[in-house]
Amino acid sequence: MQFETTFTMDTSSIKYGPGATREVGHDMRQLGARRVMVVTDPRLAHSEPVEITLASLREQGIDAVLFDQVRVEPTDLSFKEAIRFATEGRFDGFVAVGGGSSIDTMKAANLYSTYPADFLAYVNPPIGEGRPVPGPLKPMIAIPTTAGTGSETTGVAIFDLTEMHAKTGIRHRALRPHLGILDPENTRTMPRMVAACSGLDVLSHALESFTALPYYRRPAPERPELRPAYQGANPISDIWAAQAIRMVSAHIVRAVEDPDDDEARSQMILAAAMAGVGFGNAGVHLPHGMSYPVSGMVRDYVAEGYPPDHPLVPHGMSVILNAPAVFRWTASADPARHLQAAELMGVDVRGAAPEDAGTILADAIIRIMQRLGIPNGLSAIGYTPDDIDALVAGTLPQRAVIGLSPRPVTADDLRAIFLDAMRYW
Repeated sequence: MQFETTFTMDTSSIKYGPGATREVGHDMRQLGARRVMVVTDPRLAHSEPVEITLASLREQGIDAVLFDQVRVEPTDLSFKEAIRFATEGRFDGFVAVGGGSSIDTMKAANLYSTYPADFLAYVNPPIGEGRPVPGPLKPMIAIPTTAGTGSETTGVAIFDLTEMHAKTGIRHRALRPHLGILDPENTRTMPRMVAACSGLDVLSHALESFTALPYYRRPAPERPELRPAYQGANPISDIWAAQAIRMVSAHIVRAVEDPDDDEARSQMILAAAMAGVGFGNAGVHLPHGMSYPVSGMVRDYVAEGYPPDHPLVPHGMSVILNAPAVFRWTASADPARHLQAAELMGVDVRGAAPEDAGTILADAIIRIMQRLGIPNGLSAIGYTPDDIDALVAGTLPQRAVIGLSPRPVTADDLRAIFLDAMRYW
């Protein structure tokens, strides 16, 4: 097998500043768009960030049309609804205002309306064909209202495939927004649990990309255009991931407990984008791969602060509930790297034994989970050991991410990790 010798570093342009949302009309006009689909969810449809966005676009003479039917934790069905709207609307630009659900929906709407295809054509294998995006997409601007997914910097769009009751996604560099506008004013009204789950998603993004399989241990592609967006840890992604770990660990509790802490909220929205740059190039691994069936198989759990109309395990929650068990298991692949991650979280690791690296990192994550009121493991959101085989079956197809685990993982390994994630304290 020939291993990779090359990595790339791609990201969106980023604009940061309180009130920066008001410049979206100017920014979109500079990108050449004249008819724009504004993508958001029903709860944000009449919010200040959406109203400011629409006003700014229209002030620049842009025909801005609102699509407000994004589903929080999108499905293939909700993606298809947005794709139909985009196709019929003949838009030449797209703006998303909201969390990762809105931004990912924008990406899918742009992709399929620009290059129509069977829905599974661009979806990650083995579930879909994994067909490369044929060319550039129309201009996209992402305006996050949560400090979480980092989707404003990545070429990833995640959704629930309803027939499988599991998440999958589309990954390609062409899906990266042209610009991400980071406006701390837009995160001020996040409900407490939304802020907690979003922030913990950032933390896991950074920890996973920092501990991912190094790019030079991944098989080389047959042709450069087949090089995946998720390439494995590399020296540049490490810089972004490390800084994001520091920033989240220092500010997440403050941002969740006091929405008026402007410094903490500003640091968290910056950390989300920084982690996005890191994992958008290095990739994530087992906590995310295992999270997809955890979200997709939910029976009746509904997290506080989220829409109550359907059972829902928020993405960030489903990820972090797996993370301590995962890092306890992966640490033996690179104890020094896992100890370094714990140190970035503020843990004194002087004199720590390599065999304790996983426990030290896991304990640091658990302390934050407890402080933020995150459920105590998978059992607290309704899963039992009887569900483990189904959870494993839902994880194994996530090859794009579980293949980046620093330690090769089998079905039996996944069973042990899921069992460890049932309860933490």
